[in-house]
Amino acid sequence: MQNKDSTASDTITVTIGATVPTGFEHTAAEEVHEKIGVDAHVSKDRGRIYFPITTDKLFQVHLLRSVDNLFVVVDEYDHYPFKESKGETLNELQELASKLPWTNALEVWRLNRTLKKKKGYRKGGNGPKLKPSSETTEADGEQEEAAVESQTEVESGMPDTSSTQDAVEAAPEAKVIRFRVTCSRAGDKHSFSSNEAARDFGGAVQEFFQWKADMTKFDIEVLLNIHNEEVVIGIALTEESLHRRNISHFGPTTLRSTLCYGMLRLCKPQPSDIILDPMCGTGAIPLEGAIEFNSSFYIAGDNNDMAVNRTVNNVCHIQKRRADKGSASGLPIDTVRWDLCSLPIRTSSVDVLITDMPFGKRMGSKKKNWDLYPNCLREMARVCRPGSGKAVLLTQDKKCFSKAISRMGGLWRKVHTVWVNVGGLHAGVYLLRRTGAVFGQTPEDIYESRGTVNIQEEVKNENELS
Repeated sequence: MQNKDSTASDTITVTIGATVPTGFEHTAAEEVHEKIGVDAHVSKDRGRIYFPITTDKLFQVHLLRSVDNLFVVVDEYDHYPFKESKGETLNELQELASKLPWTNALEVWRLNRTLKKKKGYRKGGNGPKLKPSSETTEADGEQEEAAVESQTEVESGMPDTSSTQDAVEAAPEAKVIRFRVTCSRAGDKHSFSSNEAARDFGGAVQEFFQWKADMTKFDIEVLLNIHNEEVVIGIALTEESLHRRNISHFGPTTLRSTLCYGMLRLCKPQPSDIILDPMCGTGAIPLEGAIEFNSSFYIAGDNNDMAVNRTVNNVCHIQKRRADKGSASGLPIDTVRWDLCSLPIRTSSVDVLITDMPFGKRMGSKKKNWDLYPNCLREMARVCRPGSGKAVLLTQDKKCFSKAISRMGGLWRKVHTVWVNVGGLHAGVYLLRRTGAVFGQTPEDIYESRGTVNIQEEVKNENELS
């Protein structure tokens, strides 16, 4: 993963790192191969991929739909020899700063700033930053993230940085370079904390370059990513996570657009497909679909007036943004207020159902899910095309969902599950296939089957359906 000089004098080849929704790393790698034509490497650290790119294609990485944050790799170590002593390890991190091949990465940072200015991006680095801690937590490990402003006093002598310094000085507004170091650490065998690593490494970077440390109004964010023995040093290329691209009106449980993209790719939308989100919330999923997979038609609905209004406002926001850029403003999407368990949709008329179901935490409750999930799956089965229809459903309430699927076995078959991290919660994205059974002619349409619940529960549910 070493950065290399290209044969062309004005083009260099570097490694780009990207944070992606956990569980959808291979989906992101597929998108990189399709749109940029290079193979991506999935990191041992969940939620990250790496791929090579030449600087003449740098703009293409900002067009990827599956990535949250982007950074250019300065250097990478698969098996970094950490010392047992905290002092020795921190001293080595300080020494590492002056040994790294910064030149190409800083040149890419400079080109990236130029690209963003051409596109009218705001200046400065005070937006929300890389947050891998909620995405890569492991049960047997420990992850911390720290952004530390080095307190080391600037020495009077300038270190000899040769071409590295030239790259920085060539950057616009580089009279006084402001920076910060962000350390992300996962693993329980380290003798140091993220704060300590960021502090000492940041102090060495400051001394080496004579930059000025600034936590909020920084020009450069240096990333120190440590995952067990793997160490990656990079420079951030995004000021604000790309997952916020579509939403202007947020709700209490708004899904990241990058996660929505992964869910949509899982169901493989086809031209002329009717795709329905029966619990759309802010409309994040159908909006992402209408923008990226615009040969299908999307229907977004919810039983909550505020949710419907948010979706309408978000659609209008995207339409206005497209019109301002001179693009066609129309989107293949419509928004409806409805009752989830009694959809105003013709039987067997929908190709794909895709939604973020209530987890029973911030929205709804675990108790309500025991009734909601089977009723929801039953109504989804009614409107979905038998034999060819699909459903992609996200939920953290795995026990309740598994029971509901077993009760609806005549209508749905579970094909695949992708385990993801949603705001620190371990959730599943379930790909279901609609069976060929005609709705109204299976036991699941009327009563609970296969003895999955006791007789009293069956009678109770029969009464509720009658």
